[in-house]
Amino acid sequence: MKLVVLGLSLSSSWGNGHATTFRALLEAFAGRGHDILFLERDVPWYRGQCDLADPSYCRLEFYGDLAELERWRGEIASADAVMVGSYVPDGVAVGRFVQEAAGGTTAFYDIDTPVTLAKLERGDFEYLSPEIIPGYDVYLSFTGGPTLRHIEQRYRSPAARALYCSVDTDRYQPLEVPQRWHLSYLGTYSDDRQPTVERLLNAVARALPDRRFCVAGPQYPAEIEWPSNVERIDHVPPADHPAFYAASRFALNVTRDEMIGAGWSPSVRLFEAAACATPIISDVWAGLDQLLEPGREIMLARTTQDVVAALEELAPEQTQAIGRAARTRVLQEHTARHRAEELERWLTEAARSRQVAPSKGRLFA
Repeated sequence: MKLVVLGLSLSSSWGNGHATTFRALLEAFAGRGHDILFLERDVPWYRGQCDLADPSYCRLEFYGDLAELERWRGEIASADAVMVGSYVPDGVAVGRFVQEAAGGTTAFYDIDTPVTLAKLERGDFEYLSPEIIPGYDVYLSFTGGPTLRHIEQRYRSPAARALYCSVDTDRYQPLEVPQRWHLSYLGTYSDDRQPTVERLLNAVARALPDRRFCVAGPQYPAEIEWPSNVERIDHVPPADHPAFYAASRFALNVTRDEMIGAGWSPSVRLFEAAACATPIISDVWAGLDQLLEPGREIMLARTTQDVVAALEELAPEQTQAIGRAARTRVLQEHTARHRAEELERWLTEAARSRQVAPSKGRLFA
């Protein structure tokens, strides 16, 4: 099929988790024989931090504003499916344009579902509004579980389907590198995650001054007081993620408040660390136990002492077994190839549903 994607960014992974998600998914989707055009808004902060200028698996083009998007009308009209992502600048107007211009299936891909729904409830329509949700044939959600029914019932989506993040296991693999840190965290700063970083990493570092820790990611305020045994790295390019995880005895997974509230919202970092066979210590939320088995494939922590106990009491062979088990589970269920198959399934299902209203579009093979 011919797929057009309008997403936040494919060209730059700086300060966002969208680029790595799109890269893994679309490369695997192209590997199934599909043709992809990715349209990205040209903004200075991503242009200045570009780490993928010419992807081999899709065509990447830029548009400056809504008026310039008009020149892509023909591509959108002729596509079998058009997918708009969350946090696209002027996303409501972009969504209206796509729904009016598209000749095939339309989809909204929400990489931030709990955040999106919280914004809708408080009347913040930054990139999505209630009135355009029914116009998308399928709502693809980073969050599964009860949230899917809520989207269908509260916002009248014709179909809400889970499309979790994933990992490219050709790139994310175990590596033999010297261990630098006992516990590391990779993630962009956010106000709601920082208290958990303080509790599950900084407080642990203070309790274990002879151990080494790392927090990597941009946008952390300068006024944060990091313990002396916590190393700060401003940005780790995706190509260096496997080596980063391999250098860590444990990787910390920290989840945003809205995603904890919704549950069933795995982070891409969760699957990336697992694919590298780095054992994970995670905060706790509903649905996590359906993705990785606690105690066997992942360690759960609510308190500083939970993390201290994991670092102090688990033998190396135990931690290595947890990492290997997590990698096995990811290879079985959470690779980019699995997600590409699911994307194809949901788009095909939505296209078939359109047959009851032929004027809305056509069914693609």
